[in-house]
Amino acid sequence: MNNLIFRYYPQPISDEDILLEKKIFKYSMVIPMLFILTFWLIKIIEITLDIHFIELGNYPRHLKGLTGILTSPLIHSNFAHLIGNSTSFLILATTLFFFYRGVAIKVFILNYLISGFLLWLIGREAWHIGASGVIYGLTTFLLLSGIIRHDLRLLTISLIVTFLYGGFIWGIFPIDPEISWDGHLSGAISGIFLAIVFHKYGPPQQKYDWEEESELDVESDENEAYIENNKPDKSQ
Repeated sequence: MNNLIFRYYPQPISDEDILLEKKIFKYSMVIPMLFILTFWLIKIIEITLDIHFIELGNYPRHLKGLTGILTSPLIHSNFAHLIGNSTSFLILATTLFFFYRGVAIKVFILNYLISGFLLWLIGREAWHIGASGVIYGLTTFLLLSGIIRHDLRLLTISLIVTFLYGGFIWGIFPIDPEISWDGHLSGAISGIFLAIVFHKYGPPQQKYDWEEESELDVESDENEAYIENNKPDKSQ
């Protein structure tokens, strides 16, 4: 039954551990912040020079769209699009790098590439831009990984972002033709796939005092039962 417990409440930690966690958190923000700065720099260049980088987007099943697998997440249509994606990207990517330190780079790169390639394979023939596909991949990865690992920390953070992001689940359906729902779907598939592949990796599951006491009680009861069952029969 113990492996069904969702772990949430933290154990008391030392001042040294707190300082270490703060440093790790700061480092976890480095790569997400570099990407977000790139998002904004590209948008500023577009506005300043009155140009558009739409053709750096992902155009499914056409050679001209292949480069978009790498570049399309960096391009955004307007500031509303940019701000929404920047906020979600920062929270989700930082969460990934903080909790999945050992495999975060692999998961991030694979999600980036797989979501873009799937979009190129299954998407509508149109220019697709924006980091939404990557964001959907990160969200589904954290959600499913949280379920697999019984970790409410991951679930709580990802559900908050899902709520703030607005209608996450509806984003993978062709409701609004102006929205790249196929990009969202590609990202969601990528996140699910990676959560399964990396299901053995993630934040270590801690034992809490009350769990250890419970296990000791169980072991004590089992030992008593063993002794009782193996007493010599005095009637013989």
